[in-house]
Amino acid sequence: MRTALGVWRWRRNPLRRPTDLFEAWVAFTALVCVLLVAPTIGWVAGVQVDGTLQRAVREQRQERHLVPAVVVRAAPESASASDSASDSASASASEPGEAAVPSAHQTAPQRTQVVASWTAPDGSSHEGTVPAAEEPPRPGERFRIWTDAHGGLVGQPLDPSSAAVHAGVAGLAAALAVAVLVETVRRLVVRRLMHQRYMRLDRAWAAAWPDWGRAGAGS
Repeated sequence: MRTALGVWRWRRNPLRRPTDLFEAWVAFTALVCVLLVAPTIGWVAGVQVDGTLQRAVREQRQERHLVPAVVVRAAPESASASDSASDSASASASEPGEAAVPSAHQTAPQRTQVVASWTAPDGSSHEGTVPAAEEPPRPGERFRIWTDAHGGLVGQPLDPSSAAVHAGVAGLAAALAVAVLVETVRRLVVRRLMHQRYMRLDRAWAAAWPDWGRAGAGS
């Protein structure tokens, strides 16, 4: 509003300089871009990203399948890690009267690895090391894993709501980027105008300096 009033004020003013009106119109244009153009670009970007992500969601849900798996045994690396952790704890408590103090790497939670078998959607049988729950399941227990049509392990497909959130964030980032760009351009233009004004003032001062203080003195 102040920008619009500034444009109106500088329309007919005897003290108006050409750069004043230009600066007012630059500010008004920047305001329109921030209020209208930036949200529009953000909305378009968000819609485009959402469409792309939603197509990816549909493709992943068609290509990825949740199949049951059966625990065969604990993974060798998981067993060796448990043994080394136990040895370290025993070594820490070897001195009389000292309690075992777990170290940072001992207390850090680790994803349990197990050897499991599963049947792919195409009917083929597979066996391999997969991540399980935090507590090691016992052999014979069942859990579910994501695989492709041929039984290869894949990640969980993207959720539609998560895709919508990502698209919203992308649209907001695009709108903010446009707004920042517009404001940066406006500041650069105003800085250039101020530089021109100072240059004109210096030239006018240099031209008036020889007669400064003598006007109307009769000399």
